[in-house]
Amino acid sequence: MGRVQPLKPKALYRTCELEGLDFETTEELDTLDGLLGQPRAVAAMEFGLDIDREGYNVFAFGPDGTGKHSAVRQMLERHARSRPTPPDLCYVHNFEDPQRPRLLELPAGGGQQLCRAMEHVVEELASTLQSALESDEYQLRRRRLDERLEKRQQGLLGELGREAAAAGLALVETPVGILFAPRKDDEILSPDQLRELPEEERRRFEQEAERLKAKLGEVLRRFSRWKREKRAGVRELNREVSRFAIGPLLEEIREHFDGLPAVLAYLDEVERDIVDNAGRLASHREGGASEQLGAALGREPRESSANRYSVNLLVDRQASQGAPVVYEDNPSYPNLVGRVEHVSRGGNLETDFTLIRAGALHRANGGYLLLDALKLLRQPYAWDGLKRALRSKQIKIEALGEALGFVSISSLQPEPAALALKLVLFGERLLYYQLARADSDFGELFKVGADFAEELDWTDANAALYARLIAKLAREKELLPFERAAVARIIERGAREVADSRKLSLYMGRVLDLMREADHHAQREERPTVTAEDVERAIEARTFRSDRLRERVQEEIRRGTLLVDTEGAEIGQINGLSVVQLDDFSFGRPSRITARVRLGKGELVDIEREVELGGPIHSKGVLILAGFLGARFAADRPLSLSASLVFEQSYGGVDGDSASVAELCALLSAVAGVPLAQSLAVTGSVNQQGEVQAIGGVNEKIEGFFDVCAARGLTGEQGVVIPAANVEHLMLRRDVVDAASTGRLRIYPVTTVDEALELLTGLAAGEADAAGRYPKGSFNARVAQRLSALAERAREFSGAPADAGEPAAATPLPA
Repeated sequence: MGRVQPLKPKALYRTCELEGLDFETTEELDTLDGLLGQPRAVAAMEFGLDIDREGYNVFAFGPDGTGKHSAVRQMLERHARSRPTPPDLCYVHNFEDPQRPRLLELPAGGGQQLCRAMEHVVEELASTLQSALESDEYQLRRRRLDERLEKRQQGLLGELGREAAAAGLALVETPVGILFAPRKDDEILSPDQLRELPEEERRRFEQEAERLKAKLGEVLRRFSRWKREKRAGVRELNREVSRFAIGPLLEEIREHFDGLPAVLAYLDEVERDIVDNAGRLASHREGGASEQLGAALGREPRESSANRYSVNLLVDRQASQGAPVVYEDNPSYPNLVGRVEHVSRGGNLETDFTLIRAGALHRANGGYLLLDALKLLRQPYAWDGLKRALRSKQIKIEALGEALGFVSISSLQPEPAALALKLVLFGERLLYYQLARADSDFGELFKVGADFAEELDWTDANAALYARLIAKLAREKELLPFERAAVARIIERGAREVADSRKLSLYMGRVLDLMREADHHAQREERPTVTAEDVERAIEARTFRSDRLRERVQEEIRRGTLLVDTEGAEIGQINGLSVVQLDDFSFGRPSRITARVRLGKGELVDIEREVELGGPIHSKGVLILAGFLGARFAADRPLSLSASLVFEQSYGGVDGDSASVAELCALLSAVAGVPLAQSLAVTGSVNQQGEVQAIGGVNEKIEGFFDVCAARGLTGEQGVVIPAANVEHLMLRRDVVDAASTGRLRIYPVTTVDEALELLTGLAAGEADAAGRYPKGSFNARVAQRLSALAERAREFSGAPADAGEPAAATPLPA
């Protein structure tokens, strides 16, 4: 096995060649149409928007910052322009059941026209009715009704009075009614005079009075019937007058909305209601017409009557071109399905149909609604309310407490609106799959998933498209043109963002932020274009704003508070590398890993796990070490040692298996008693065959150890051991690449743990022969000898005889 050679500088950083960018500034480039690097997501979106079937709503999922929201919105707006504009939605008073306002659908713009028309009716109604009620013809016909009743009453009363006079009685009207009193010589007798009359005459008066009282009852009944006839006549007169007065106002509206049966039916109801209220208007003639109208409608005179005949324009499409595209940033239950507001009057909460407010479903009806899935799920019962609307294909406005059955109050119950829209949700991949697994309705309502990628293959063709995308963003956001070298630096930064020299980042939010900051530096220097130096300055400034904790860690290492050696060699001690993630900034942190072994029963103790600071992935890595150790060195004998592993000065928890190569090297070093070079740091995952596997954060880990070494002085011996599979992920900082170019830093790619051990110990690892023996003096031979010695020592303690056929144990190596 030959010694691993350090990587060439060219392998540490991929440069975007300027020759592949055929322009001087982005001003020369055409704007990129469509969505870059998202063929799968675009195909899914196109399918979801084209298919007109129930349940084919879309869930656009992928990492935040990939531009999926703006891209989806652009696609929806393009589709929406070719679709018909949905109707206006209006709520009007329900004259048959005021608690259930009626919904009217009118062609786009018709809602505004109906509102203005009914406002004109209300404005003209008071004066029109006032003129009609005060007209000479109306007053003449009203007086005729009054005179007719009075004439009929007087005639009948006169006849009854004459009959009473013939019987010697007088008809007397009193506050308590009509009475018959005896009279003599045209004078009414007093009670004393009546008692002085002969008994026979008094009895005659009483009999006549009783007879006339009975007749009077019939007369009064006829009076009541005549009054009812008069009131009916007045009502009919009022209907006739009011119908004649308001007819021209409503007829013009009917002509305008001819062909809309629902609107015509509503206008008929308005006319009937005004006509039916004309009688009460006539009975309140002492006030003005508007006051009479308010009184007729059962309101205080100070209140306006406009609400009853006004139109609540819920959704106005007058200015719309095509189908609506609506994004609801706060998808609460009332913001989705609508709500009924209340006003306080006299300490009471009151409402009517004019206080009904539209929700996002109303505004997007007939078009497209976009919602953030996480925001939706965070709102109480919003998800259930949305699903109920989609399943029922109706938008039912009701209070949340009433919908859930928590409270039962008397409130409006507006007529539901028919629902027909395409819903698009945004969210992370994990949220999409969790909903698919946890909610049985999800798969029925969201049959299309649009998966947005976060990276793009770095090819010459894609680099050219990436440059056009940068040009598009610069134009849209009104930034300065970017020079070719600046674009190349952004492309290189895109590869660093995804930690892959063969990929480019599609986190367009981060790209745009970098462009804005570079533009800021260029404008501050009053340059006409953005240069590569401006981009570099923006990157450095962003790092400086975020790396306070990194600097603090580096300072503690330099001061010796955190123990990290970069020179010499130690047994059972190695430099491991981890990554600290802070929002969108991460950095590498070197850590000392130590291992200790002793005689035991084959136990490998992970101290991090024992104290519950180690995560499950880290614990898995340690168990793999035990499997590797047993399979390689103790396949046919007991593993008679106990070992412990720990990340020194780790107080915040450890997870991941990227330190398992370092841990295995430290463990084998402790077993063999062979020191490890402290000038090298190691990262990588290992499997049970001893193969080194790729890990994440390789750039930050190398840079973290480099910063420690650079602060202490680079000797040319320092370096980092990484998995060979991670070489294509390298996009290191320029100072790290420069150090490697001059031989002051070495980066070694390894494929097996044996290669790592050779670099760390300077010894050949050694390969086992057919008998399972390792070459004398090799590292693996030393490990095998030490384990054999421990096994022999264990047998001595147990008192068991050694196997006759087993070879004599080698001299134990010091621990």
